[in-house]
Formats: sequence, C-alpha cells, structure tokens
Amino acid sequence: MNVADTRAALSARGGRLFAKIPVWPNSLARRTLLTLLVGLVVVQGAGLTIHAFDRMKLQRFAELRDLGMRSMSIYRTVVGTAPGERGAALRELELGPYMRATLAGGPAVVPEVMEPPYVGQIRVNMGLVQVRPANRPRDVVIRGTPWSDPINIGLQMPDWGWLNLSAKLPPPRPWHSREFLLAFVLMTVAAALLSIWAVRRLTGPVALLAEAAERLGRDVNAPPLPERGPDEVVRAAVAFNTMAARIRRFVQDRTFLLTAIGHDLRTPITRLKLRAEFIEDDEQRQKFMADLDELDAMVSATLVFGRDTADTEPAVPFDLVALLRTVLDDAADARPDVGESLSFAGPAHLTVRGRILALKRVFANLVGNAVKYGGAARVVLDPSAGLAIVSIEDDGPGLPPGELERVFEPFYRVEDSRNRETGGTGLGLPIARNILRAHGGDVVLGNRQGGGARALVTLPA
Repeated sequence: MNVADTRAALSARGGRLFAKIPVWPNSLARRTLLTLLVGLVVVQGAGLTIHAFDRMKLQRFAELRDLGMRSMSIYRTVVGTAPGERGAALRELELGPYMRATLAGGPAVVPEVMEPPYVGQIRVNMGLVQVRPANRPRDVVIRGTPWSDPINIGLQMPDWGWLNLSAKLPPPRPWHSREFLLAFVLMTVAAALLSIWAVRRLTGPVALLAEAAERLGRDVNAPPLPERGPDEVVRAAVAFNTMAARIRRFVQDRTFLLTAIGHDLRTPITRLKLRAEFIEDDEQRQKFMADLDELDAMVSATLVFGRDTADTEPAVPFDLVALLRTVLDDAADARPDVGESLSFAGPAHLTVRGRILALKRVFANLVGNAVKYGGAARVVLDPSAGLAIVSIEDDGPGLPPGELERVFEPFYRVEDSRNRETGGTGLGLPIARNILRAHGGDVVLGNRQGGGARALVTLPA
C-alpha cells in the first residue's frame, strides 16, 4: 500500500464513520449534556404550559367577573330610563367591540337545564352591583361558553320586556407577559450553562484518565495522573497510578533481567573464542568461530534492545526532513555502490516532536534494511491529517504475506525470502516498532505491486 492508497483508505474509512454517526452521541459528556438539556427543555416546557393554562383560567375568571358587573350596570342604566327612551339610551352606551345589546319582548336564548359552573361566577358578580330591590331583574337567562361561543345573557325588566346582551370574550393571551417570557428565557439559558459547566467538570476526569491510559500505552514512563478532585476521581487516579507503577516495575525488571543475561554472556563467549583458537581443524575452528560471532551479535543486539527500552532521552521538536536526509547521506557513505538508488521526496521542512537519536536509529535501520536486502531506498515524506507518513521502498524480492507481521517479533528472522547469509539478529524491526509506538506512531511492512518491499512509518506531526 503506497501513500496515495493509505490516504484513500483513511478518507473512505472517515466517510463510512461519518455516515454511521447516530443521533445519540458517542461521547459520555455529550450524552450526559444532551440528556440534561432535553430534560431541561421538557421540564421548562411543561412548566410554561402549566403557567399558560393557569393564566388563561385567571384571565377568563377576570373577564367573567367584568361581564357580570358590566351587564348589571347596563341593566341599571336601561331600567332607570323612561320606557320610551330606553332604545335611544341603549344606543348611546359604549358597549365595546365584543358586546351587543337589544331590547325584546322575550329572552333571546332558552335557559339550560343544568348551568355550567362559570354561570355562577357571572351571577355572583351581578349581585355585587347595587340595584334597588324594585329594579332587580325578575329573571336571568345565561347561555354560551367563555372559550368559543358568545355568552348570551337575558335580563327580564320589572315593568316590560327583556334586555338581551351578547358578549364574545376576547381570545386568551397566555404569552402576553413579556417579563415572564424574558425571565423564562434567562432561567433556561442559566440552567443550560450550569448544566454544561457541571458536565464538563464531572466528565473531565474521565477524559484525563483516557489520555493517561493512552500515554501509558505509548510510553511506560509517562507521568502519573494527578490525584485530585472528588473522592471517586481520586480513588480512580490512585488505582491507575498504582497499576502504571506495577507495569513499569514489571517492564523494568524484565528489561534488566534481559540486559543482565546478555551482559553476563559476553564473558563466556570471549573465553570460548580464545579456546577456539586452539582447535587444530581449520574448518571446525571457522565454523565454531562463526557460531560464536553470531551469538555475540545476538547478545549485542539484546543489550541495544534493553538500553533502548530504558532510554530516557528527552523529546524535543526537530526537523524530520533534515533527519531523513542525514540518514540517507550516511547510507550513501557506507554503500557508495548504491548511492544513485537513494532518493528523497517530500516538503523542504517538517517539524515533529520526539527523541532524535531514537528516531534516527529507527530510520537508519529501515533504510539499512532496504539497501541491504533490496539494493535501493526511496524515501517519501507525506504530511497528512496531523500525521507524518514516511514510505521507504526498495527493489528487492519482497516478503511472503505471512511474514509481514512476524518479522516484528524479537529474534525472528525470515529464512527464505531475502538473504540467507546476512539475516541479522531479528531485533532491528522490533526495536524500531517499540520506538515508534512510544512516540504515538507505528510501522507496517507491505509488498509493492511491481516488486520490492515498502515500510510505512506514521508519526504525529
């Protein structure tokens, strides 16, 4: 897989990911915040609806009270006027846009068998208007509903006829109060901001724990997690730091054990080399010395592996392009015969952060393998989506598909795919992968379609 194929695969994977994003978010903080905000909207909406209904009922109660008192005021005015002038007096009254009044010989409506409860409110408020007993209505008929139909009131006058009133109450205005709406919006915004702050405060330690676990996976010597906050967060941080310390001690003990064994083997190897000089058979002596040299190379590689694992070189910003060019120049100096097969393609500069000596060892190993087994090393640097992707290609026979991942196992060597005589110790690629993963990157091997192998290195840019 070349760089273009890698970028295409990443784009396709990202497209599938965004295509499958559900309405329910994946983040714990976003889920909690969404739940709180939805609950806040539901509660606030229910409270606003209850308030609106109460306000509508209160408005209707006040309107029915005014209707009863106003009806009796009109009746008192009409009754107090001479019978012949009542029509003219009624026309001169300011009844408003929602009320009509007429004089007739009978009621305009028929009384109901069972009057609605609100009729009692009208009758009670009619009684609040002071009218002389002789001028009180002989009968009162009320029909209608205060929510949709007009309310018709028939008042029988003491001498003759009926005063018929028809009033259609104005539509309710539950949202008329600007102060209430402003207060509602301010309370909602304040509660939403408080929810956002609380969720971020509560889920922040979880994000820190995830970041600390990721750092520990890249670098076993990563700094510990701060042990502060609520009791549950402190306990989780203490448990995580304890686990990290145990893992660190385990790795260090194994590394020290491996290094100590490799160091102690050097003395007997040296003694065996001295004693091998006394072997009279030249052929047997050469075979014996070759085996000891191979054993010595494996011990040296083991010591390098242990030293790299315990390396405490600080990470600093540096120019990756300059490092790659330096590695290629060193390879050209070591192998002048393949100097023309070494090339670099990429930007003029690219700054990354890492351990310079360790990364130089990585690229020197990969370039050296390409030159040693493939006779060429073409290095291509491609900054992409926050990553520095380095491709190192050669012209060799490549690797069997089943060996592309096994070559990263310590002391594993491919016996038949490349050079049998110079197979190495089997620690170069494991060391390179350990260094790159400690930097948050990785390395994978693949075969080119036209022949040859490709090492694809990724580093955070």
